[in-house]
Amino acid sequence: MSSLFLYCSLFVFCSTLFHSTDGVLIRQFGRSDKTENVSHLHFFFHDILSGKNPTSVRIIGPPNGSSAGFGSTMMIDNALTEEQDPKSKIIGRAQGFYSMAAQNDIALLMVMTLVFEDGKHKGSTISILGRNPVLNDVREMPIVGGTGQFRFARGYVLAHTVWFDANTGDAIVEYNVYVSQS
Repeated sequence: MSSLFLYCSLFVFCSTLFHSTDGVLIRQFGRSDKTENVSHLHFFFHDILSGKNPTSVRIIGPPNGSSAGFGSTMMIDNALTEEQDPKSKIIGRAQGFYSMAAQNDIALLMVMTLVFEDGKHKGSTISILGRNPVLNDVREMPIVGGTGQFRFARGYVLAHTVWFDANTGDAIVEYNVYVSQS
């Protein structure tokens, strides 16, 4: 009988502590008084498949007999620059991979980390994981985390191709990054 009494007392105590009739205590645990800091970053992503020093290399090709690129995977270490000109100041690198992830349209799975090497975000990173339907004018991809100044980051990236060479596959993509962290 005493163990039943102890169990019931513990249940009532915990129920009262973590739940009240108006939910005040629950709201206190779930509420954050911190305001979010939202940053907008703008730069250009240079995806270079051609030349002596490509920054994107195929690591997996499409399956045998496949005429489409489904399954093709590229490893990247692409420059991020302040301006569209490839010779403009490099502020970081996009490192990771992208794969042709759709069978019936042209959409990439992007798995990459933006590594900032210069400027006020030097030493910080932003991680992106999402779908990139490259034929759309503007594509949105989610930010899933970060380090340094972007620890606990979340947000989204808007990508817009500003130049593409169909012969080489080289491209320059404008990135507008909207990142928030606590």
